[in-house]
Amino acid sequence: MLAVVGPTASGKSEVADAVAAALGSCVISADAMQVYRGMDIGTAKVPPKERRRPLLLVDVAEVGEAYSAALYQRDAREAIDAALSKGLTPVLCGGTGLYVRAALDEMAFPKGEGASASRLFWEGRAEELGDEGLWRELEARDPESASLIHPHNVRRTIRALEMSDAGVSYAKQASGLHAPKPHYEAWIWGLTRDREALYRSIDERVDEMFEAGFLDEVRSLGARGLGRAPTASQAIGYAEVLAFLSGELGLDDAISKMKRRSRNYAKRQLTWFRRDPRIRWIAMDEMTPEDAAALIVDDAIAHGATPQGEGEGAR
Repeated sequence: MLAVVGPTASGKSEVADAVAAALGSCVISADAMQVYRGMDIGTAKVPPKERRRPLLLVDVAEVGEAYSAALYQRDAREAIDAALSKGLTPVLCGGTGLYVRAALDEMAFPKGEGASASRLFWEGRAEELGDEGLWRELEARDPESASLIHPHNVRRTIRALEMSDAGVSYAKQASGLHAPKPHYEAWIWGLTRDREALYRSIDERVDEMFEAGFLDEVRSLGARGLGRAPTASQAIGYAEVLAFLSGELGLDDAISKMKRRSRNYAKRQLTWFRRDPRIRWIAMDEMTPEDAAALIVDDAIAHGATPQGEGEGAR
């Protein structure tokens, strides 16, 4: 199978769709926020009318659901195995590094999502201290683990503190992610761009989202409980617009913060993916999405992929 990964706004979706079209296959999303129904504009989800091939693993959960990497692994592997059983070459596409690894590599997740007494305690502390205050508690207790977690990632901060209570280091466990054991034979391609060009693209994309009706999208999701959703409400852009709608931020401040968080996220994505020596990088400043797709397709065919007819079994 194939995978197309990289930072936000690098052109992954367009390239992956073109690859799948050339191979007569399907695209399987590896984006932690595109799984939610209605989160379309702010996650840059490819509109159905613009998809040349089926896009799977989007719109599989409601915004209030606690969708996890473990659930994603189950669903992604079902989709991958179904495509492979039909003789297709599925194309995994996304920038959520943990989801990519969960799909492609051997990775066990703990069973059950029950809340321990420790977790309930730290959730209460999060309410008292706020995102950064809770993160500072982790930093004081386990600076190595805190360095791997964004100060506003409350769920991961709580998980690290819960692990610390159990005598386990989040950082030491995370280090095991750097030695992948493949579950599938996969050719992984990473898209990259000049840093300044990537940041300009991110800023332009954010502006385009607001022009496309992002405010109305968040208002609609707010009526469906987005503000109470533990994961979806923290998504880049959605958190900022919710803060604007509640009067906590001005619109210009919300947009600026969304751009800044998106740029910081792109940095973290690149750091994650660059640890994986299997990834073959394509500089998108030097070629068009069509050229990048052609390069990937030619290489895939050289390694045994068989293009299928446009109407054959990807759906």
